[in-house]
Amino acid sequence: MPQKDPRVDAYIAKSQPFARPILTEIRKRVHAACPAVEETLKWGMPSFLYKGILCGMAAFKAHCTFGFWHKAMQGKVKARGGQEAMGQCGRMTSVKDLPSKALFAKLVKEAMALADAGIPAIVRSKTKKPPPKTPADLAAALARNRRAAETFEAFAPSCRREYVEWITEARREETRAKRVATAVAWMAEGKKRNWKYERC
Repeated sequence: MPQKDPRVDAYIAKSQPFARPILTEIRKRVHAACPAVEETLKWGMPSFLYKGILCGMAAFKAHCTFGFWHKAMQGKVKARGGQEAMGQCGRMTSVKDLPSKALFAKLVKEAMALADAGIPAIVRSKTKKPPPKTPADLAAALARNRRAAETFEAFAPSCRREYVEWITEARREETRAKRVATAVAWMAEGKKRNWKYERC
């Protein structure tokens, strides 16, 4: 009997109208290829479990994504139209953007075989990363907002790193300045970088 999670039903129902048939089809195909799969939410997004995390899907304002967690599954399918996004299938806006049913089932079976072999999807690094160095522009902005500064200091190093990397990865000065301002505003509200994807 399919192991379905009512929270996934709710996630699909709350998604944009274009996204609902895509998510419904992905869900149907995963269950067809892997009858033993279980559903859950990870980072606020529907995920499918089979001896660990197997794959996951998500809906955004203008596109959906789907992908496998195991590194060995990277590059197994090419995003249609070259529209890269989180996961392997790129930015999907209709069911037609999914791989063929045969290829989809084949990919699920390959991911299951990796799980059956006991190869973990997510390998935790044994080496600890050093605490992130706060960029000067972020430090200056935090100095002007006590609440945001207190939040930033209270964060675990990994949470601080998410903000620092997001800011330093900006290619244009305008984008970087905007990200600094957004980061400070979010931290003033006690929010982590990926607060939108956290479970309520």
